[in-house]
Amino acid sequence: MARIKGAMMTRKRRNKVLKLAKSYWGSKSTHFKMAKQAVMKSGTYAYVGRKLKKRDFRRLWISRISAAVAPMGINYSRFMYGLKKAGIEMNRKTLSEMAINDSAAFAALVETAKKAL
Repeated sequence: MARIKGAMMTRKRRNKVLKLAKSYWGSKSTHFKMAKQAVMKSGTYAYVGRKLKKRDFRRLWISRISAAVAPMGINYSRFMYGLKKAGIEMNRKTLSEMAINDSAAFAALVETAKKAL
């Protein structure tokens, strides 16, 4: 019986890594060993970046809401607590968009939150 060698799968695996490292600078795009390290590192950075993106957007939304409720005589934490007590469950993204685009509806929400307190 003939011996089966893994040349095809090895080549596929290497080509997959080299394809991911296509635009990298220098030998990292052509040499498999360096490409593998660079792809692993970049994958780690991409994973962390996706988590940081969520964190950054949440901070942005909170800042926008805080800036929108400040002229109405209430701070961010009291506003969110008031919404919770009033039974209004809206996420921060929607609230920040509402504060920017529909200030009349946002002002009504702030009044509702104030009454619930």
